Amino acid sequence: MLRCTGYATETAQAPLAPFTFDRRDPGPTDVQIDITHCGVCHSDIHTARSEWGPSLYPCVPGHEIVGRVAAVGSAVTRFKAGDLVGVGCMVDSCRECAACKADMEQFCEKGMTGTYNSPDPHTGGHTLGGYSKAIVVDQHFVLHVPEGLDPAAAAPLLCAGITTYSPLRHWKAGPGKRVGVVGLGGLGHMAVKFAVAFGAQVALFTTSPSKIEDAKRLGAHEVILSRDEAAMAKEAGSFDLIIDAVAAEHDINAYLNLLKLDGTLVQVGAPEKPLPVQVFSLIMGRRSFAGSLIGGIAETQEMLDFCAEHGIGPDIEMIRMDEINTAYERMLKSDVKYRFVIDMASLPAAA
Repeated sequence: MLRCTGYATETAQAPLAPFTFDRRDPGPTDVQIDITHCGVCHSDIHTARSEWGPSLYPCVPGHEIVGRVAAVGSAVTRFKAGDLVGVGCMVDSCRECAACKADMEQFCEKGMTGTYNSPDPHTGGHTLGGYSKAIVVDQHFVLHVPEGLDPAAAAPLLCAGITTYSPLRHWKAGPGKRVGVVGLGGLGHMAVKFAVAFGAQVALFTTSPSKIEDAKRLGAHEVILSRDEAAMAKEAGSFDLIIDAVAAEHDINAYLNLLKLDGTLVQVGAPEKPLPVQVFSLIMGRRSFAGSLIGGIAETQEMLDFCAEHGIGPDIEMIRMDEINTAYERMLKSDVKYRFVIDMASLPAAA
């Protein structure tokens, strides 16, 4: 077994604290990764605090993982020691169902195995994530991180990046399309960057006048204050696609009404409580209200390569591992531009 240090919480109310545990030794198709950086996702907070239902404890969060390959199993063909690699939100799936065979492992009909807080068939316990020194993952779920990408900035691409890239690609954002992005946070700022890179006309919706200039710096062609009823009314029926990245309660109908005929609003933010949808917001204009979950392994690799080719990455703030609890509280106040990334060199070695 591989002795490992990390940070975990033991209950929904407890802060994250140092934690020592064992990883499995690499099997024939496994890759052992020394983690150098791990992004901090809002879903880490939801899971650590059991806000999406009861979590499995101890909980070691983290699913935006970048590091260097330390060892590989005897049957591994895609990676070698020293490679810069990443691991996102899942570490296994059945690989036999229609979704898996279509390279959409995130929709595995038997349920994909999350990087943390999922039953772990290898150990009989549950998976423990990237707030740790190392991780062991089957090669199928390991990604090549192009050497041209900054490893720290590459980490949030494994969740925030693919979560916004995938729906923009699926609903064909591009030249001639008007795309709206709701919320300028970890997800929203990546949605703006990708939509602009795809050639769409991009508008950012925000409740905060203080974010207008930053949204324009990130590439948004226009910024609309969603609390301005007149400004919202002026935009009615004018968007082909809206990506909603807000993870708090809000009026979804205000944005559905901005869609063109056959337009689509895709929800990628995950509020704790249901969002009420008025039927007439949908049937008047044959509008669609959709959801999207990360992306498959092949699409995630495509996204990483696209970022390297086009010089795209998140705006990040580096933190030490022992600053994680403060980072959580700052995230809840939207006090980060726009993604925290943990420098894993700050995590002590195993005793």
